[in-house]
Amino acid sequence: MTVFVASLFLPYTIHFNLAKQEPRPKSSRLSSQIRPEDYDEGQPMSLFAQAPPGLTPPKTPAIATGDYEDFFFSKEPALASPMVVGSKEPLSMAHSDPHSPIWGSGVYSQPKARASGPPPASILRHEKSEGSIMEPSRLLGRFEKDTNQPREHSYDRAFRTAEWTVQPAEQGNGGLRNAVRAASEAGTLKDILWVGTLGMPTDILEDAQKFDIDDKLENEYDSLTVFPKDGDFNGHYSHYSKQILWPVFHYQIPDNPKSKAYEDHSWVYYLKINQAFADRIVKNWKRGDDVIWIHDYHLLLVPSMIRKKLPDAQIGFFLHVAFPSSEVFRCLAVRKELLEGILGADLVGFQTEEYCHHFLQTCSSLLRVEATTEGLQLEDRFVHVSTFPIGIDPGSLSARREGADVLEWLERIKEKYQGQWLIVARDKLDHMRGVRQKLLAYELFLNIHPDLKEKVVLIQVATSTTEQAELDATVSDIVTRINSTHSSLARQPLVFLKQDIDFAQYLALITAADALMVTSLREGMNITSHEFLYCQDGKHTDKKHGSLILSEFTGSASVFKGSELSVNPWNYRECAEAIRTALEMGSDEREERWSNLMKAVMHHTAAHWFSTFLERLSNVWKEHSRHDTVSIPRLSIPRLGEQYKAAGRRLFILDYEGTLASDGSATNKIITSPQRTLVVLNDLIFDDNNVVYVMSGREPEELDRLFRHVPNLGLIAENGCFLKEFGTEEWLEMADIRKMITWKESVSGILEYYRERTEGSWIEERHCSFIFHYADAADAQAAARQAGECINYINDACEKQRVHAVPIDGSFKVDSVDWSKGTAATQIFEGLKKKNVEEKGLKMPDFLMVAGDAREDEVVFRWANQLGKNKVIRDVVTVSVGSSARNTEAMATLTQGATGVLSTLQKLAAM
Repeated sequence: MTVFVASLFLPYTIHFNLAKQEPRPKSSRLSSQIRPEDYDEGQPMSLFAQAPPGLTPPKTPAIATGDYEDFFFSKEPALASPMVVGSKEPLSMAHSDPHSPIWGSGVYSQPKARASGPPPASILRHEKSEGSIMEPSRLLGRFEKDTNQPREHSYDRAFRTAEWTVQPAEQGNGGLRNAVRAASEAGTLKDILWVGTLGMPTDILEDAQKFDIDDKLENEYDSLTVFPKDGDFNGHYSHYSKQILWPVFHYQIPDNPKSKAYEDHSWVYYLKINQAFADRIVKNWKRGDDVIWIHDYHLLLVPSMIRKKLPDAQIGFFLHVAFPSSEVFRCLAVRKELLEGILGADLVGFQTEEYCHHFLQTCSSLLRVEATTEGLQLEDRFVHVSTFPIGIDPGSLSARREGADVLEWLERIKEKYQGQWLIVARDKLDHMRGVRQKLLAYELFLNIHPDLKEKVVLIQVATSTTEQAELDATVSDIVTRINSTHSSLARQPLVFLKQDIDFAQYLALITAADALMVTSLREGMNITSHEFLYCQDGKHTDKKHGSLILSEFTGSASVFKGSELSVNPWNYRECAEAIRTALEMGSDEREERWSNLMKAVMHHTAAHWFSTFLERLSNVWKEHSRHDTVSIPRLSIPRLGEQYKAAGRRLFILDYEGTLASDGSATNKIITSPQRTLVVLNDLIFDDNNVVYVMSGREPEELDRLFRHVPNLGLIAENGCFLKEFGTEEWLEMADIRKMITWKESVSGILEYYRERTEGSWIEERHCSFIFHYADAADAQAAARQAGECINYINDACEKQRVHAVPIDGSFKVDSVDWSKGTAATQIFEGLKKKNVEEKGLKMPDFLMVAGDAREDEVVFRWANQLGKNKVIRDVVTVSVGSSARNTEAMATLTQGATGVLSTLQKLAAM
């Protein structure tokens, strides 16, 4: 089995060994004309408005510098040694939460990007040409090519002729890489093919170079390289992924209006990159056991793109970040396309139950599909949705901690901060990580506990981005204020490092720390907290069992379940008190909390996450394949006849709408049943060895009228709410009347609220259910949106009352989950056993036939198949009727519809 692991960045990249770094070509005449007069050659180019002079803070606030930067950054980072094929050395362990450098930059010698930017993000910055409408090329952020510019520069030639080596990539998903490594070492993963980009611009490279790089990575590093154009990748990654998807997925809807041109422009590139990944995978996929696993928000469209070309492929998707509520996700202009892209997978995984719930709710609301606790029922198949919390690789982490560089840094940190409480934090400096909130809480802690300020120090590692100039300035002000107010000649309470530290320093810090503080405003799984807990075993230091201060808005909070010091990062006083509690906590309580947290860490390991997901994916894919109507055989009439004649007693459970009668649905009124249907049912019942039931979603009174000419017929009304047993005239009510009255009172008010806001809609009340009709609404799109919201509201508000809302074409139904056609079928079988066998001495049926065409019939198919599997009934025949391409539990299909069913039953009755 080969597993394709598709992530935006490969675990490897390329370093070019340039003998002599040649200067970049001078700017063209046009580019120099559009630069501002005060342009600084040393300032990085940015697509966003630069902060006014004085707003952008220095690299590290002056008051925070002292000797601390010299302490942590005294050594220049060294290039890694060339990768060894199949290396299992612990030093190759990836940083679980790498703070990636800006695309096209980093420690390696690589080409620089030449991508042009998109239109301005703000609609207010769209300029017009003097005296005319803006040219289309300028509207899309492009400029005419300077024809005077040379076609090739020495800078280009240097990279095209340089030797190169494969290096571990700085960018990418470190947690995923560690999980793959752990699974390989555990023996659960045999063959893998990474699919991704090199994380560097490649336009400058010649085709021959790309071929050599691709060949080496595929044959020696099990990696399939995607080579997008620089402009395409820049638009996808730097703009659509980072400026639109990332903020929205973390509940940060931009407060400035995004221009339509900006979103349309970057969306095109998002499509291109996703299609490039899909094409690369499809080209290399082989039928059999190949598994495709797509990762994260950069590649949301890839599952459906692959599904279109490979309908039988085994596809999984996992989202490593948070998934927002439906109210936030619906703000995206292409929300449906993104959801449909994800739903190309057989299994969709999330970090927490909350994100699962949000995804199910969003799909139900925006796509109007049925959401269950296990996933989403689409028209042609079922998509499983589940939770798979990712973790760390304890084995590799333990080995890496023994490195000489880690132990050296640990001794230096212990010596420098001897006698002090050390709080450690490491975050990317953006609005989602809550660095500002953390520093304000720490400032409040120092203010209300002045007696502790000489005993505690917070080391905050915060990598910055060019897009966060205002946040940089705000945080810099807070840092300066804290150190100006609370520092002494001997001590500084806050060390603020605005660049990342290397992995050895990081491991030494979390080993020596008394507490780790995470105040993310929204985050997936915070692996840093898992690594901190693992390093707090006291193996290399007297300090152990440090406290974890963790935001309740991280995915890790759902895994740890209260043993951490949970905080709301917006509540500064609560965070301040959590700091005091963490530092002054007794050793017994610390040990108890740490032990409970470590149980979660050691259970949710990276290897467990990887193997659990793949095992679940394999199971659901096999289930999908088994239920696919393409793989289900047609009903064999001769074989059915043999089973019928061999049976001493027979039970038929037949759906009405679409199975015995082709006209109408359960939501439409009909006056009489077709004459042929009545004749066939009477012919079946004429044989004393046959017990016949008809099931329907209609009310009891309507079924009595439709089948008044078929005596002794058993009936199931309102999808199992009412049952008339075979040979009787009385209806049995399966539902609890008091509970039903209670939930109907609750639901009726909700339905009425939405009916008033949906012109042309109406509510049909039945004995045990409601049907909200909106097919004839004046505004179909608005009505569908209102219906989706109503479904979500009912499913959330009435969950404890065991009530759910299920979408139907042009309507949705609200009923209880406690009864169904399956519960009625169970009652029928138990009734036959009691009355016919125990009381009358008759035999139980040894032949059972169930036929239906609707999704509600699947539960009866499942029940009947289980009876056959357990040998309770000798011959069980379950038949899916019609030409629908949906997945089914039935063991046979009959594509001729009601006509085919009636013909088949007529032949059986004549035997």
